[in-house]
This record gives sequence, structure tokens and C-alpha cells, in this order.
Amino acid sequence: MGTGMTRPVSVNMADRPEDTWDDPARGTLRWKTLISAGLTPSESLVCGVALMRQGEHFALHHHAEPEIYFGLEGEGTVMIDGIPHRLAPGIALYIPGNAIHGVPETQEPLRWFYTFARNSFDDIDYHFEPVQPGPDKRQT
Repeated sequence: MGTGMTRPVSVNMADRPEDTWDDPARGTLRWKTLISAGLTPSESLVCGVALMRQGEHFALHHHAEPEIYFGLEGEGTVMIDGIPHRLAPGIALYIPGNAIHGVPETQEPLRWFYTFARNSFDDIDYHFEPVQPGPDKRQT
């Protein structure tokens, strides 16, 4: 659906603010949205860069839209429907729509490019999975 207001745009990641979740249970990662209607005169695609420090996590979640992750820096594990997938520089992961995915915990800093086929990041309806107790909280 065209708005007639789109045009080519160039975005410098250094000029974008970092965002994060209000609820740390969703994840401690940060991200920079690069292209998104409302921020840029664009439509049909959203993209940005996710940033994680060592020891951070991105809680398991799903959304209707398929997503692509492309590793930029560091190495980590992305869980997709219960299966671990390596993410590292040069590796692209296709995450099907409604697949439950997340990054349990990073062992080193990790950065990846992400993209969705939506007009705006605000259009993506995230659904987070209930938090499971850690090994130290289980009863024996």
C-alpha cells in the first residue's frame, strides 16, 4: 500500500538513539531502528541493529511477521522453536512468522542486523513467553 510519500533515504546508525524494553524480563538488549515509517519516509520494510553485551538476554517471543537476522559482530545462539542456531558475522537466519525465538544469554558482545516486511516497527506486535524459573529456583 503506497502512501506517495516514500523516497530514498540514507541513515547513519550513529545518529539513531538506542531503544530498549521498559520491562527487563523481555530482554536486556538494546536496538537502533534505522528504517521505519514514522522515522523515515519509507514503507514496507523495517530494519535496524540489535546490540547485546556479554551476559544479556532477549526473552523468547513471537510475532506474526517473518524476520531476518544477519550477524555483524560476536557469536551467540538464537533459539528458534526450541532449536539452537548459531549467529555470527556473515550468518543470516530466517525466522518464520510466529516462530518462538530469542537469545538466552550472550557469552560475548553480539550485534546483528534485523529486518521485517512491515511499514513501521510500531506495527510489530510482540508476544513474550512466560518466564521460566532458572535452575537455582527449581524445587528438587
